Amino acid sequence: MLKNSLVNFTLLWLLLQVVLVEVNCQMTPFKPSALNCHTATFIDNKLYILSGLIKPSPKSYKSVKEFFYLDVSVPFNTRELSWQDLSNINMVPPHGLATSAKGGVNNDTLFLYGGSNQTMESVYTFDPHHMIWNPPKITGISTIRKSSLTGVMGYNGKFYLWGGRTPIILNDMLILDTISLNWEKGSLVNAPTPRIFYGATLLPNDKIIYIGGLDDVTTEFDDDTLNIDKGIALSLNEVYLYDMINDNWDVKITTGKIPSNRCGFSSVLGLDGQRVIIYGGVFNNPGYLDTTLYVLDLTNYNWYIPKISGIIPKPRVFHQANVIEKYMVISFGIGYDRTVESDILLLDISNNEEYVWTTSFDPSPSPSSTSHSLPTSSQTSNNSSDNSKMVGAIVGSLLSGIFLSVGGFFLYKWNKKRQSQNNINNYNNYGQEKAVPADGSKNENMTNHEVVSAIVNNDNYYGQEVIITPTNNDGFKFFKFLNKK
Repeated sequence: MLKNSLVNFTLLWLLLQVVLVEVNCQMTPFKPSALNCHTATFIDNKLYILSGLIKPSPKSYKSVKEFFYLDVSVPFNTRELSWQDLSNINMVPPHGLATSAKGGVNNDTLFLYGGSNQTMESVYTFDPHHMIWNPPKITGISTIRKSSLTGVMGYNGKFYLWGGRTPIILNDMLILDTISLNWEKGSLVNAPTPRIFYGATLLPNDKIIYIGGLDDVTTEFDDDTLNIDKGIALSLNEVYLYDMINDNWDVKITTGKIPSNRCGFSSVLGLDGQRVIIYGGVFNNPGYLDTTLYVLDLTNYNWYIPKISGIIPKPRVFHQANVIEKYMVISFGIGYDRTVESDILLLDISNNEEYVWTTSFDPSPSPSSTSHSLPTSSQTSNNSSDNSKMVGAIVGSLLSGIFLSVGGFFLYKWNKKRQSQNNINNYNNYGQEKAVPADGSKNENMTNHEVVSAIVNNDNYYGQEVIITPTNNDGFKFFKFLNKK
């Protein structure tokens, strides 16, 4: 009896510890690594961040396997970001330098292409409704995995994957139909010269604009100032347009305050569809007052530096940018101090006369709206998620009390039964003393325990994705890079 009671109590105690660990995990906020060369995909009011590279030491980089999202259906401040960690369901190997977009039959599937890891499939999909990763079977032409490119999802559900490295720098156009899961190839006639780390943006007229980039892997830059010290990035005095309908290329000469040659920047379409906004990158400094933020007017291909207000952040390179509501949302990258600036930057681009750097995100479609309504099911779900820590703590406390009570009850019963057994050993049912066998034997009623390639700072090089061989599951052996520290 004593043995069985102790086993039961031990099991209850272990279960209690599991509950307390789970509650503690819910109450510990997830803090992602200092990423660069990651992907950022906006689907159903969530910004999904996948993998990328980190800098464990001044002269090395390695890839990570993190996967998480930021809920943008509710207001938030960049000083207090609430990341939701999904790394435990991530089946994609650690990598960097991949590209991603939203596509598929219902335009609600994350498509990931390329990357630096030699063991990766060329394409992965993520279903956010069922939380499942999958390497789909794709028909059509034979392809190879590229990296260091920017993919663009067209209005037709086709993923346009131009340029990149294999590891040689290319200028071919791969096209993945994300609806029929079929590979195609686009025209190379009048295409831009081979390049990596360029800007690419989908325009309203079924064209993609390609800007800047790099075609020299020996280029070096300073990772504090982001100035190119050796070599020259590609010029922004001309841009290239790919017509997705007619499968042809065109070039446009730009005017105005032409940005310095640069690569590794981000580019997005303005809210009016008439201008492209670029931010950051490494560059050949032209001596301009502002070398971070530029706008290209698509009506006349004139560059200008917009009027901006707010606290201007430091430039970044190898970051990502998405347009969400009225904001250009910039995530992670190289060039900033995490103790001073947030991993997320917000640029309010709703007023073309003046852009505003802000720390507050408001998902309301109209900032002037004063009406109040009941929360949508999406908002309700996310509010519930925000309150999960409190619920977890309450449930954990209740369960703790229950288990302790049950444990105490078992101890009480055990002790009572023990006393009763002693009485039985001494008295019969009528209160008489039980006889002990003369031979001294016991009465029968008596009772006696858990290769890649990446970007690294090696031998004064940084910024070049290169083929490498694995040394273990977390660290990698690299050849050379593009950054001079």
